[in-house]
Amino acid sequence: MKEKTILAIIGYRYPIALAVLGLAALILSGRMIQLHIADRTFLQEQGDARSVRIDSIPGYRGMIRDRNGEPLAVSTPVTTIWANPRHFKADDMELKELARRLDLSLSFLKDKMKRAESKGFIYLKRHMIPHEAREILDLRIRGVYAQYEYKRYYPAHEMAAHLIGFTNIDDKGQEGLELTFDEALAGEPGQKKILKDRRGHVFRDLQVIKTPQPGQTLDLTIDLKLQFMAYRELKAAVDQHKAKSGAVVMLDARSGEVLAMVNQPSFNPNDRSGLDVAALRNRAMIDLFEPGSTVKPLTIAAAINSGQYKATDSVDTSPGYMRLGGSSIRDFRNYGTLSMTRIITKSSNVGVARIALSMAEDTVANFFQQLGLGQTTGTGFPGEGVGTLLIPKAREKARIATMAYGYGLAVTSLQLAQAYQVLANRGLKKHISLVKGMDTIPDEQVMSPDTSRAVIEMMETVTQRGGTGTRAAVPGYRIAGKTGTVHKVSAAGGYDNEYMAVFAGIAPVSDPRIVMVIWVDSPSGQEYYGGEVAAPIFGRIMGNALRYLNIRPDNIEAAASSVKEK
Repeated sequence: MKEKTILAIIGYRYPIALAVLGLAALILSGRMIQLHIADRTFLQEQGDARSVRIDSIPGYRGMIRDRNGEPLAVSTPVTTIWANPRHFKADDMELKELARRLDLSLSFLKDKMKRAESKGFIYLKRHMIPHEAREILDLRIRGVYAQYEYKRYYPAHEMAAHLIGFTNIDDKGQEGLELTFDEALAGEPGQKKILKDRRGHVFRDLQVIKTPQPGQTLDLTIDLKLQFMAYRELKAAVDQHKAKSGAVVMLDARSGEVLAMVNQPSFNPNDRSGLDVAALRNRAMIDLFEPGSTVKPLTIAAAINSGQYKATDSVDTSPGYMRLGGSSIRDFRNYGTLSMTRIITKSSNVGVARIALSMAEDTVANFFQQLGLGQTTGTGFPGEGVGTLLIPKAREKARIATMAYGYGLAVTSLQLAQAYQVLANRGLKKHISLVKGMDTIPDEQVMSPDTSRAVIEMMETVTQRGGTGTRAAVPGYRIAGKTGTVHKVSAAGGYDNEYMAVFAGIAPVSDPRIVMVIWVDSPSGQEYYGGEVAAPIFGRIMGNALRYLNIRPDNIEAAASSVKEK
């Protein structure tokens, strides 16, 4: 009986066990089918998420070049080393080696990792040379990774720093043309699939999903060789005269293109450690100053262009001074009756003041405005100065008179150069351009060709014997120009004991090709007049530029006779 009961129980349990095992096998089979068929896509995505990643491919920032294709700003590949502190793990030897290759102290690195232990990302070192970064990656330290980027490099160093500007560490334009054209220069990043190991290190590139697009190339109007010539001479002059600062602007008289633009002090955009913020300013386009006597030829041009005066007219400047209200206007001495030419040669304040006062009160100011003074040149350069040019009222005789010889208005170097470009280009005003192909603004005929020609020939006497700018002369060429010695305004509003030496000129007179404006701020030596400080710089730069551009001499006989006299 007992044996039958046991057999009965066994016989009962056996099929139950088989049934349970069969059911389990059935469930497992179903689950396998579900995982391989129904959930296959989901599981594959989850697996890929732990090994396959989508990584960004940085876009190459567009190159900036001079008018001849010489590079002024290029992008070079660099590697940034970063870490995930949550995954970071290194023994003492690895940590010591990592600190050495990062050029950090061991204590600093330990402290840095400890303070960021709750974060998922920190930079260890930005923009490393690729082979040096590879040596760090070869250490195979857990939680240390690489990011591939580009770094901007400027071959011209400080010579073109103010014009080109620079980018920040993330390759975004911060100053100059890098900022103005940041959107056009910036490359468009691409994407690729990469395979990472369990530590997060990339060990295989799988597929490029989107090809990165490089930024646009920017071709400037400046000539790097002319830029170097101007920079060298300006720097030497500022050092020689112990001046605060200086600027040079050179234009193509026919096209209005900027051929050179330099400033002092300057900076090296490749190494901005210890940089003085004041050195960042592009003074040629931002700083405002009273142009002084350099606008006297423009006042004469306004008078002739108005039809009220002829180039052959004369003006009585006796007794060498004039009083307007509580102010006095004086010449260096009593020049008596002066022709229009001699007014410019001798830089007569009284002469241009009387001419301006004899016309409608807004004649000179409106003409200056047509030339571009007191308004932006439209280059788009960030922070470009607008200047100040107020239209005087009839009763404001002192303002009318002082504006005629360059006080009571404020201009930039580029605005003054543009005004001289109109004189040099037979009265035709061209749009000032820094970038090739950007001169889309229509030309404007501001004065007649006869007026511009007459005034240029008057200005030529300034660089000849008896003129105030003889040191701007260039052997073999006819040079027209005007000196300016500007009494600087103090912080209190009056005039202090500092001066700005200015020279603006055109060459060659027979067929004007180059316009140049130079100023030197607060020369501290015994020489401070425009003819003593700025004119010699003009002569050296202009002489080099004319020869470099292979412009035919137009004054060979005078140069030959000068050699004979010596």
